[in-house]
Amino acid sequence: MLERDLQRRLDEIQSLRRRGLLTPKEAYERHLGLIGQVALPPVALSVPVAAAPVAAQPVPPTKAGALDMRWQLFAVAVALLGGAFGVVGAFLQELRAGGGIFLAFTGAPIIEEALKPAGVYLLLLRWPQAIAGRLHTAVLAALGGLSFGVIESLVYVSLYFPEGGSDFVLFRFTVPLVMHASGSFLVGLGLSRRVFDWAAGRAPMPKDARNFYLAAVLLHASYNVIVSILELSGALNFG
Repeated sequence: MLERDLQRRLDEIQSLRRRGLLTPKEAYERHLGLIGQVALPPVALSVPVAAAPVAAQPVPPTKAGALDMRWQLFAVAVALLGGAFGVVGAFLQELRAGGGIFLAFTGAPIIEEALKPAGVYLLLLRWPQAIAGRLHTAVLAALGGLSFGVIESLVYVSLYFPEGGSDFVLFRFTVPLVMHASGSFLVGLGLSRRVFDWAAGRAPMPKDARNFYLAAVLLHASYNVIVSILELSGALNFG
């Protein structure tokens, strides 16, 4: 079929369709019939030979959840800063709660263990891509607890008990730091973005978050009780 004849037939089909003399289906079928009558040149019918696949470049193996170094450094910095801000928050909350034996043995652990991973909360909320998994979350929370403990110990040795001596300084920068880091590590094991659903009232508190948090509070409270007993008995005396 010549090109001008094909164009004329197509124009006729379009004209009939515009005047409503053909349904869309009929016009479509006639178009297909015309196309089938067209003898395509041999080149158009030839099927190109697929090129041989190019060997993929080997990808170096990486661990699942591996992070870029910049994200790792960023996560560490936020976790440490969160622990520092947690000191301020804990101080204000403990002032509002008042003093007494309840605060020392129960209130302080409840408040501090909730605030020490402040940086991890921020990472989970704003930059979840900076966290590689559950263990990474716990390690970052432990860094926040370590930061909290260092600042707290600085306050103790410089403001509260500057007369404590070298033994007191050594104690403050060893045992309490281990306790704070360990407690925050426990809390971090239970942290995930589901905690925000609970905080917003959209879901119950995740069981793992609750259980690990309570374990950290128990560890912290037990430490406070043991240290107080040792001080009262004279076994822990930095006089």
